[in-house]
Amino acid sequence: MNMIQSAKDQIVKLTKDAYAAAAAEGLLPAGVETPVAVEIPKDTANGDYTTTFCLAAAKAMRKSPRDVAQALTGKMDFAGTFFTGVEIAGPGFLNFRLGDKWYADTLAAVDAEKDAYGRGDMLKGKKYMVEFVSANPTGPMHMGNARGGVLGDTLSSVLDWSGAEVWREFYVNDAGNQIEKFAKSIEARYFQIIQGEDAVEFPEDGYHGEDIRELAQAFYDKHGDSYVNVDEAKRHEDMARFGLDANIPKMKSDLERYGIRFDEWFFESSLYDSGAVPEAMAFLTERGFTYEKDGALWLKTAEIMRENMKKEGKTDEQIDKLDLKDDVLRRANGFYTYFASDIAYHRNKFGERGFDKVINIWGADHHGHVARLKGAVDALGLDGTHRLDIVLMQLVKLVRDGEAVRMSKRTGKTISLADLLDEVPVDACRWYFNTKPDTQMEFDLGRAVREDNENPVYSVQYAHARICSLIKTLADEGVAVPAADQVDISLASGEQERALIKELSRFPDEIRAAARDYDPSYINRYLMSLSGAFHSFYNNCRIKGEAADVAAVRLKLAEATRQVLRNGLGILGVSAPEKM
Repeated sequence: MNMIQSAKDQIVKLTKDAYAAAAAEGLLPAGVETPVAVEIPKDTANGDYTTTFCLAAAKAMRKSPRDVAQALTGKMDFAGTFFTGVEIAGPGFLNFRLGDKWYADTLAAVDAEKDAYGRGDMLKGKKYMVEFVSANPTGPMHMGNARGGVLGDTLSSVLDWSGAEVWREFYVNDAGNQIEKFAKSIEARYFQIIQGEDAVEFPEDGYHGEDIRELAQAFYDKHGDSYVNVDEAKRHEDMARFGLDANIPKMKSDLERYGIRFDEWFFESSLYDSGAVPEAMAFLTERGFTYEKDGALWLKTAEIMRENMKKEGKTDEQIDKLDLKDDVLRRANGFYTYFASDIAYHRNKFGERGFDKVINIWGADHHGHVARLKGAVDALGLDGTHRLDIVLMQLVKLVRDGEAVRMSKRTGKTISLADLLDEVPVDACRWYFNTKPDTQMEFDLGRAVREDNENPVYSVQYAHARICSLIKTLADEGVAVPAADQVDISLASGEQERALIKELSRFPDEIRAAARDYDPSYINRYLMSLSGAFHSFYNNCRIKGEAADVAAVRLKLAEATRQVLRNGLGILGVSAPEKM
């Protein structure tokens, strides 16, 4: 249950009912349909909620805002509501003050919903796909994949908590030029093993990592020199498959260690095996969006994007400055481009699997590809403008003791996801990488392993463990946590107690905001705020040694905080330890 929204809804009803009553008595003119906007003021000293209705409606009513406010406050009945009263402030604000019922109902909501507290139905009935990581399977995963993995996984969680049916997908680029380059790289290292490094030139554009040497050695250990005289095409096919069969399971195990599991690993090669790529190109041609030039098939990307930009209100002059270009779909040699398979893949997502919304998590270096892909999906008749969303994430900078870190101490190589997880706990990795996607982040390796309040994930987990320890200690003494309806909420009227209950009420709204903005870092910030409010409460409001009825309501408040901390950490894929 969203207690903040419930309070706002009550104010809307109170205001509308009061206006109707005042209009019926001739105190205010009838027929004014001004919306009732309700906000939580930054300073709640004079009220917990406020509405600007009187200011907004005054002109239409031909009265001063304060006169409108005076007429309304005289007609408000607060019996059975969350509020104790209303005050007129400034030029005509209506400030409402919460009563015990709202605080009691907030605790009751957490108590009743438990592990489901915070769930909502904003996206109920919607089918979402989140495609993320999708790392090139030709090498180990790097820091960008580490960040994209957490962002995609936690975004999927907040969408799920907001009512959507969510599908997590990894797109495996196991076809095209990069796989041929992968095969040639393994081949070169394989021949170097047999003939010597000086005898075999390594491709200039090949993959130079140590992992390629390891794959070539493993291939040689299995096959010896039997592939020296094998047909080149067959050799490349088998070496690429050998490399992928080694790399992809490693990628899966690294991601599972990271707490990430996908509903599907979708292989690019399956689009070619099924004929989906040429079918998609033929469909675009039928719709008049392609042409042939110099033996290649082209998409009318510039024309599509120009039309979309005009719909957005851009002028011809603004569009001309962008120097829009068309894209090759099929090269003159008959091979399809990566863009062609990407278009076919998204046709599969929308047209065949029927997702209402598709969200791709991409690196910021793909910025120029966003409008082109959306336009291509529009050309398919699948409304890429509104149904396809791309979340671009910025780079990660690793630091230790203020110095940039590029190499692993353990391996002496570029730090991979596996290297990172060897050095930093998964909980810390998931917490720190779940930052606002469009901001560059600095990952401080030293801070991430600290066990003090300088490390935010430690601070939040410590709050949870502290409450668990308290509850266990009291249970050992025969004191159980009471049910919400067994405590007197009026006894929790102190500043820290009320502030903590308000923090608990914010959780459903924070999830909704995270889903709306595709920014799951709302949850990190919320958990920091909640744990801070709890520590303030715990330091100022004794539980042990207090009168039984006071101790009971405070213990219940602590237990509700434990529950919400646990729910929030669960969304992030971070553990909620019971002892630390």
